[in-house]
Amino acid sequence: MTQTDWQEPFTRFGTLFEEAKRAVPQDPNAMSLATVDANGRPSVRVVLLKDFDPKGFVFYTNHLSAKGKALDATRLAAINFHWPALFQQVRVEGTVEQVSTAEADAYFATRPRVSQLGAWASEQSQPLTSREALEARLTVLTAKYEGATVPRPPHWGGYRLKPDRIEFWKAHEFRLHWREEYVKSGEGWRRSWLNP
Repeated sequence: MTQTDWQEPFTRFGTLFEEAKRAVPQDPNAMSLATVDANGRPSVRVVLLKDFDPKGFVFYTNHLSAKGKALDATRLAAINFHWPALFQQVRVEGTVEQVSTAEADAYFATRPRVSQLGAWASEQSQPLTSREALEARLTVLTAKYEGATVPRPPHWGGYRLKPDRIEFWKAHEFRLHWREEYVKSGEGWRRSWLNP
């Protein structure tokens, strides 16, 4: 087991992510997000990574959605990037926090206008009476903000997963895969190998 600096696993992830962007034609930033709610019920879904640095991995959603409520209740999550074209995965576990208002506003401003309006129109994870009801809300909002900037809804923002464990997994013949683990230790990381 060796001690590494704070940047190392993120530098490695960045290099691998650049490879994935070249090898995966659509959504190389797609990641499975696993949460557990206040009742201990697990759930997993695919979301998109929007930013990362040594502070963590950032994604955006409706805070009132099922995943938003679970994240706010337990402050725990795990993500998994799987890139079959590279025969590699990255698994991340840790705690979550909401990003700052400034970060959320800055990212929201970069979204396509229809996505901005959709963030207002969709009561994410809530029962929907009909598709027509959703489209009617979108029509009303489109008219309301015609010719104006669409503000970020107060219930919509980002989360940062602050990892305490990162695993790099690479396929190897006979299922003797390479598994390298980084576990947070003080201001750095402890690196070790895991059996496949």
